[in-house]
Amino acid sequence: MDPEKEAHLSDADTHATVVSTKDESHQLDSFKRTLSRSHSRSSQARSHSSDDSDPLEPLERALSRPDQETDAEHAAREFGPISLVQTTTSIGSATSRPPDFEVVFGPDDPENPKNWPLWYRSWVIFAVSFSTWVVVLYSTSYTASIPGLMDEYHVRNQSIVTLGVTTYLLGLAVGSLIVAPMSELYGRRPVFIICLVVFAVLVIPCALATSLAEIIVVRFFGAVFGAAMVSNSPGTVVDIAHPDYLALCISLWSIAPLNGPVTGPLIGGFVYQYLGWRWDNWLVLILAGVALLVMTTVKETYAPAILKKKAARQRKELDDERWWCRYDNKISTSKVLKINLSRPFVLAWTEPILWFFNIWISVIYGILYLCFVAYPVVFSEHRGWSPGISGLAFVGIGIGTMLAICLEPVWRRIINSHEKDPETGRARPEATAAIMSIGAILTPIGQLVFSWTCLPGTIHWAIPIAFGIPFGMGNTLSFIYGSNYIAGSYGIYAASALAGNAVMRSFFGGTLPLAGPAMYAALTPQWAGTLLGLLEVCLIPIPLIFYRYGDKIRARSRVIRQMREEQVNDDNQRAKQQARVARREKKERLGNSGVPAEAEPGNENILTGHDVEKSAFDLSVLATQAAAGKTTS
Repeated sequence: MDPEKEAHLSDADTHATVVSTKDESHQLDSFKRTLSRSHSRSSQARSHSSDDSDPLEPLERALSRPDQETDAEHAAREFGPISLVQTTTSIGSATSRPPDFEVVFGPDDPENPKNWPLWYRSWVIFAVSFSTWVVVLYSTSYTASIPGLMDEYHVRNQSIVTLGVTTYLLGLAVGSLIVAPMSELYGRRPVFIICLVVFAVLVIPCALATSLAEIIVVRFFGAVFGAAMVSNSPGTVVDIAHPDYLALCISLWSIAPLNGPVTGPLIGGFVYQYLGWRWDNWLVLILAGVALLVMTTVKETYAPAILKKKAARQRKELDDERWWCRYDNKISTSKVLKINLSRPFVLAWTEPILWFFNIWISVIYGILYLCFVAYPVVFSEHRGWSPGISGLAFVGIGIGTMLAICLEPVWRRIINSHEKDPETGRARPEATAAIMSIGAILTPIGQLVFSWTCLPGTIHWAIPIAFGIPFGMGNTLSFIYGSNYIAGSYGIYAASALAGNAVMRSFFGGTLPLAGPAMYAALTPQWAGTLLGLLEVCLIPIPLIFYRYGDKIRARSRVIRQMREEQVNDDNQRAKQQARVARREKKERLGNSGVPAEAEPGNENILTGHDVEKSAFDLSVLATQAAAGKTTS
């Protein structure tokens, strides 16, 4: 047996043998509430008929903090088949943690980020969105200054200069595995502030660089720290948003980051044209300074960090060491790094579902970044546009991205029109594949028509730019809803599955642009673009197959199957433990009073051993049904 699981089970058994009537009653009350919630959720799911449920909830939960998991997911986090980072484990046995002294958020607790004033929560969304935009903008504003860098350092091979894009995207991938998870240890705010400071400082060597190698290397390390904003800012939005408006808040936040790649060459082009390539870096430094000032006004939003501070304050102010919260245990930095550097790759290499999704999304992402090399070739070299005006050619892609975000109610209606999962009350992940399929079809349409109309110059420039709209829209739908399918399929392992996808996506996004200059020179922009478009056409069957056969494919997944089995086993084990406690309580009461516990005045609502055993059986049945993905009539 896994040592962590064995230790946890031992601690649970110690808890179950406590003879204190008060503690046992608390356990029974807690179990009764858990069972009640399970029955309630099941009945609500079966009767669920709303067409307005949030289809992106799995993705939002994957970006969320641990205490927003369901009961079954929390159990799987504790006993799961793959070792997980524990941020919610207890310290000591239950006898040393009186339930009356647990520090939690109250209904109207002002320290709960969800209870902050609306204006301040809106400001927080703006702050993290703007800061993330600055980091993403820097990834592509560099492409506008490539001609200046080639002249400055006398480089004839454009692919060598393009390495600045490659190292930046690889830095974002590495940072998402190493730096971003530090928020689990120290909270979001300190990680944001420190990483933004380092990110801003590392822009300076790029602006003052005396060699191209300096820029290429320093951009990598700058991106490693900038990744904290890209990876953790969605979690901040989830921290503060009310569940009913979470989809809206995520959409508002995503406007700036998703348009970062498009605004990069647009702004960078004009800056390079009028101020030179070094000012592309100075401008990012200024924007990073503004982002840092804005982020200093944002309070901590990570619930575990807030509750740990609150518990420590209670212990100090009341001079009572009994105050505690369920996040008091601190995981070691080495363990966080070990798990974040291993689990995403284990899943990526062993899960066939991720093989297809990682390839599909990565190729689309790589072609998107290849456009930041291809567009200047078409509009600057062949049509003779200036660097600033050439940047305006990306407006079509930006409009497509905005349309994909603004049409979220339409996508929601399409998804919710599908058959609901009787256990969750939400549409199955395969309903999300319907939107993925739309994105997979729109992307090559935009790419192919752009390729056929970008040249010769006698074709009006508005036509190829206009077909950037379906291209941008298809990319955005593929990224968002493809990630949502992964999150919905892998549940508690969604964060690791998404991390592996992000790494592979960044690798493709960083390496494909290296082939761009040579490919467009050898094949001409028309044929090079056609080749890329046909590659995207070949990938269309992936979302279509998952739309039709996704449930059967998921059922054959080893990790998903293990996750369901462990959930059933853990629910059964907890139910049996609670039943043993109830039997001891009943025996104790009968021994003390000689009267059956059920007959004692005022005890009509006490859960007896027989009731708990019956409830435990009911809970086991529900858990088994949840694992099988269907309910009995």
